[in-house]
Amino acid sequence: MRTALTLLFVGALAAIPGGLLPQRPTSPLKVKAYLAENPQVGAIYDKLGFFDAYTSPWFSAIYLLLLVSLVGCIIPRIITYAKGVRAQPVVTPRNLTRLPASTTVTAAADPLDRAEEFLRSKKFRVRRDDADGSISAERGYLREFGNLVFHTSLVFVLLGIAIGVLFGYRGTSTVLVGSGFSNNLSQYDDIRSGAAFTDQDLPPFSVLIDDFRVLFETGPVNTGQPTEFTAKVRVVDSPNATPRDAVIQVNRPLDVRGAEVHLLGHGYAPKVTVRDRQGNVAWSGPVIFLPQDGMFNSQGVVKAPDARPERLAFEGWFVPTAPVDSAAPRSLFPDTYNPALYLNAWVGPPRAEDGVPENVYSLDKTGMTQLKQANGDLLRERLKPGETWTLPEGQGSISFDGYQRWVTLQVSSTPGMPLTLGSVMIGVAGLCLSLFIRPRRLWVRVRPDGTADVAGLDRADARTGLEDDVLALADAVEDDKTD
Repeated sequence: MRTALTLLFVGALAAIPGGLLPQRPTSPLKVKAYLAENPQVGAIYDKLGFFDAYTSPWFSAIYLLLLVSLVGCIIPRIITYAKGVRAQPVVTPRNLTRLPASTTVTAAADPLDRAEEFLRSKKFRVRRDDADGSISAERGYLREFGNLVFHTSLVFVLLGIAIGVLFGYRGTSTVLVGSGFSNNLSQYDDIRSGAAFTDQDLPPFSVLIDDFRVLFETGPVNTGQPTEFTAKVRVVDSPNATPRDAVIQVNRPLDVRGAEVHLLGHGYAPKVTVRDRQGNVAWSGPVIFLPQDGMFNSQGVVKAPDARPERLAFEGWFVPTAPVDSAAPRSLFPDTYNPALYLNAWVGPPRAEDGVPENVYSLDKTGMTQLKQANGDLLRERLKPGETWTLPEGQGSISFDGYQRWVTLQVSSTPGMPLTLGSVMIGVAGLCLSLFIRPRRLWVRVRPDGTADVAGLDRADARTGLEDDVLALADAVEDDKTD
């Protein structure tokens, strides 16, 4: 037990980095930002595994040692408890008057019979020794049983967590409203999984985002704060199933075949059309912009690598509610009351496709030139829905056709969660037994002079009740004629 307590303390210390530092499984972008801001310290933390604290080798070692220690502690106690349950109560002590609670009364004609009847009515286990003229009784065996249940449940809690870590997964996918998501690896933007997880563990289902409703506070207090996020979806549970309607809200995930689909975030995707110098459409469709603050000032990149004779790209900001009298990209409110798209332009020669993946949210400017005005200032433009920006010298154009909303879905599965939750509930029940049940022993010995010694002893700390039980047992064996 000492070893288990030490390991629990060490495990608590080992969990501190996971509470103070961002973790890759849940906040990969924050980890990246931390490493960028603290390159030297961050590199040391990364080598030590502080950004993956709960799956690091040292934390896993503590975890496994704790599991082994608990098992090694519980098994001998179960064996001892099993022997104790089958054994009779202990022999009556020689001198009962030395016990914490005792009294002596004049015995009735049949004191042992009366004592045995009284004790059995109070659910005591009774050991009667007629030769010694004594009775030994004990109750409260469930206290140790509850203690064992509590510690055994800890083992199953650890096992449930281990199953979740090994076989569970958590992934995110950004989905445009009006489109859908299928639960396969190619649909995820990012996925984290356990060592024993394979793509065969992904249950086949799809979620179609029909509508997304978001409301913001418009009053004078907490203006712009979100008040409601609701996604209306259709769910296809299996390849041949009929779609069913469902709703996903914050903290109200959708449960599909053992996987939970959470609504994690949302934003805007401006719909644009890019035409090259030849007038051909080089790109058309929505482009996801990432919100940078609570007012949903959103940053993104529009890429048209197929534009000819030169490829085109645009960096920009989408603001849901742009001020009327300002050319700076700044939103006054997170909802779309006056949407605007602020852009600058880049051109460059066509680049051969090399198959290397590229971040869709950032622009690789290698070999590209930013367009400037005649006076040398950077070329910028603000577009409203329906407007088109024609680049100088006929290099192409971009039209702001409107916008769509997008949502980020988080799909997660923790196979060990039912075991963990059930073990916690059983452990709490066992803890209640160990806290509220009082193991108690009572004794009666009849002396040759016709008196009876009655005594009791608590096997655990108890503030009240022992003296009352001793006096009640004394009343049961006392001679009715005694004044």
